[in-house]
Amino acid sequence: MENVKWIVVKNPEEGAKEVFNLISEELQHNRLHVLGLATGSTMIPIYNEWTNSSLDFSNITAFNLDEYVGIDADNPNSYAYFMNQHLFSKKPFKETYIPNGMAEDLDKECKEYEDQLNSHPLDIQLLGVGENGHIAFNEPGTSFDSVTHVATLTDSTLGVNSQYFENDDKIPNIALTMGISSIIKSKKLIMVAFGEKKRAAMEKLKAGEVTAEWPITKLLHHEDVIVITDLQLD
Repeated sequence: MENVKWIVVKNPEEGAKEVFNLISEELQHNRLHVLGLATGSTMIPIYNEWTNSSLDFSNITAFNLDEYVGIDADNPNSYAYFMNQHLFSKKPFKETYIPNGMAEDLDKECKEYEDQLNSHPLDIQLLGVGENGHIAFNEPGTSFDSVTHVATLTDSTLGVNSQYFENDDKIPNIALTMGISSIIKSKKLIMVAFGEKKRAAMEKLKAGEVTAEWPITKLLHHEDVIVITDLQLD
């Protein structure tokens, strides 16, 4: 577990400041060129911290982890819309990549996205975690060797994420996602988890046993992981 650094904070706002400090330091030392980004409520205070600062991302290329299939970028329920609303419209990046959930050939889109990742190696990947331990949309049982692919979402994930859907839109049960192997290639991983609903996943990570039933545990095989959480774990 020496490869995993744990930072325990009081609340998400304090956690966001920790992420800010990490990103700021990497930018100052010119160690950050390609940044992996995530979506969801956990990321909102983090992006707020960035947009209310002088951080300059204009030379940074960004890759997002995932996107729903069948929802276009103008739909408020899409992750492309989320990213534009919370970050990209306020902080310009050199380039931004998000999987295209409207692509006619989804397998081709996945391959091309993975090719782009291979051409732009990630320096840092920002991660949240699902209640069932999923990272991006890599659900329990996903191969650790997986690359960008079409994922079928579990009932657990659909139940949690449906609360964020507006306009009575039905949440898609498939999505495009970076694979576990794609994520693990990043030089540094920053995992952020707040709230009691994330306790089971964080306890599995803390326990130190790597199992495909808890995708988050694959982080234990990475050499540089920082976990920021408001949970006190034994």
